[in-house]
Amino acid sequence: MPEMRKLKKHEKKLLKKTDFLKYKEEGKSHEDQVIRNYYLQNREDYKKYNKLTGEVTSLVHHLRYLPPGSKVRMEITNQLLDKLFSMGVIDQKESLSQGLLRLTTASFCKRRLPVVLVRLKMAQNMEMAVKLVEQGHVRVGPHQISDPAYLVPRALEDHVTWMNASKIKKKVLAYNRQFDDYEMEND
Repeated sequence: MPEMRKLKKHEKKLLKKTDFLKYKEEGKSHEDQVIRNYYLQNREDYKKYNKLTGEVTSLVHHLRYLPPGSKVRMEITNQLLDKLFSMGVIDQKESLSQGLLRLTTASFCKRRLPVVLVRLKMAQNMEMAVKLVEQGHVRVGPHQISDPAYLVPRALEDHVTWMNASKIKKKVLAYNRQFDDYEMEND
């Protein structure tokens, strides 16, 4: 086997900076980051939110081709703004182009039930929130929700509570000294 030549000084310097075991792109994709941050258990959920964001963007792009004073354009724009605002995906009902600048897949992920639980301080972290939802400890309005992918609309955000029969609700009430045995038996 022929002997390799010695590396020159600048070649050695370049080799020190390069890590051949880990590539730059590895673990830094936006998809992986969103999945990790919002504790998405199914990659398909991310793809659905991404597709939905793309379709809304495409719809807005096509609406721009209509004349600015068009009745159809104004009606569809108002309907779309109302829907996105009621879902909680955009913060204000302003012009569609301004609201669309902030519309991302993370906007949809922020409306998921586990994220709302963490924001309301009903759970310490995303993983715990997902487990609580899957085990059936949480209700939104009168309905028990056991799907972590449930998107909580803006109107129902204040109605996220513990199930009446949940042991966690009993612990919270006991901790706050508001526990009443009679109420728990009758619910």
